[in-house]
Amino acid sequence: MTNAAVSEPAVEGPPKLSFAQTIRSLPRSFWMGCTMEMWERLAYYGVRVVMPIYIAQADEPGGLHFSQRDKGTIYMVWALIQSLLPMITGGYADRYGYKRTIFITVWLKIIGYLLMATQRSFTGFLLGVVVLATGTALFKPGIQGTLAQSMDKSNSSVGWGLFYWLVNVGAAIGPPLAGYLHGKGWPWVFYGCAAIISLNFLMLFTYKEVDSGADKTSDAWKVFRDTIKNIWDARLITVILLLSGFWLMMYQLWDLMPNFYTDWISSTSFVQNNPWLPASWLNAGDARGVQLKQENVLNLNAVCIVLLLVPFSYLVARMKVLSAMSLGILVAIGGIIVSGTTSSLYVLFLGILLFSIGEMLTGPKKSEYFALIAPPGKKALYLGYINIPAAIGPAVGAQLAGILYGTRGEKATLALQYLAEKTEHGKGWNGDVSSLPEAVGVSRQEAFRKLQEVLNLDAVDATQLLWETYRPYEIWYAFAAIGVASLVGMLIFTQRSKRWKDLDV
Repeated sequence: MTNAAVSEPAVEGPPKLSFAQTIRSLPRSFWMGCTMEMWERLAYYGVRVVMPIYIAQADEPGGLHFSQRDKGTIYMVWALIQSLLPMITGGYADRYGYKRTIFITVWLKIIGYLLMATQRSFTGFLLGVVVLATGTALFKPGIQGTLAQSMDKSNSSVGWGLFYWLVNVGAAIGPPLAGYLHGKGWPWVFYGCAAIISLNFLMLFTYKEVDSGADKTSDAWKVFRDTIKNIWDARLITVILLLSGFWLMMYQLWDLMPNFYTDWISSTSFVQNNPWLPASWLNAGDARGVQLKQENVLNLNAVCIVLLLVPFSYLVARMKVLSAMSLGILVAIGGIIVSGTTSSLYVLFLGILLFSIGEMLTGPKKSEYFALIAPPGKKALYLGYINIPAAIGPAVGAQLAGILYGTRGEKATLALQYLAEKTEHGKGWNGDVSSLPEAVGVSRQEAFRKLQEVLNLDAVDATQLLWETYRPYEIWYAFAAIGVASLVGMLIFTQRSKRWKDLDV
């Protein structure tokens, strides 16, 4: 990458291919890479969707019954290894070959799933998570490097769109598959996912290795040095930070919305109007009435992407990559505001749709952008860098969500606060949220039930009272503001990038 301004006239790019021509232009290695990613994501989401219940749900039969703090430690280690290690492993995938690294990662992921199925101690289960996360971190650059070397500017927009589509096919199938396997017993969830990921061995032997173009004589230490050295480009760091803000906002759909949905959104009328819904999709234990489980509601995101991603990718193929990402951030901001400020399931559906459109515009284009600006021989290295925003954004977002939701959004905490401020149960409360259970004399687990008892309200009316009194939806404004900051930064960067030939794509 160079910082020199462009003085020569712009060179006209390759002619735009029709959709059919684009499909025909993609080689066998591309389709094999996409299929392997689909199997990997199907297994990954099959485990990830049920992990919170398995790890920490106190009354879950056969669960590990770890504390929420233990669960937080496991998720922190998982995220850091899985999202930061590809910055290093991408260079090794370029150096030692994509098929070889993918072969190693499949074994690592199988071992990780088997450890998670059989180890019930904290240390043993965490070891399984570490092995699985390491395998995922090495798997990503190998697959993405294979895809990047299998495409060029004439077909990369649709190609990355197809890749992202297949990722979400796996993501959409994972939750119902996990529910089916869970019915046979918790270990079967992990055994089933190990079997699914092992299908990639069949894929590996059916296509020719794709050359990365990298120097194959470099030793491991030089690969590490080059990885660290190449990231110190002010423009590359700027893109990473801007995308970190976007992913901080986006990840709240998966990290915070489940809690927000469970506390504040009622789906009883939807359930009553749709008697065909499977019983496994419903939660009959909510005091407000039978609810549609949050994982089935949020799975609308993956379903939307499966149905709409390919045509969306083709429609925006002519757009500049940075322009498409900016549009995606804008639409996602709308999704945050719509879905985060409602207690209506139907409005939430609209918000998730907007989220999904924003993700479709930004997610695949992010991979395409890093692939196009990567110098020769450094495709997997640069595609490893795109995982950094997925570490920074969710990590910072989780901390922010914990502070905001824990003090201003959680129904149990707000029930305690109402008891402390509006009734005789909180005399002497000093205003410290963490001291509410002691001041009121009620645990967080019993707080909402106690509020109903004191005020003689049913669950629906008590929920509405807290919603109107404390306005928990306002916490989403902070995430929307971060999205706006990323959007403004991306628009400025888009204008500046026109001066740089290597970034103006």
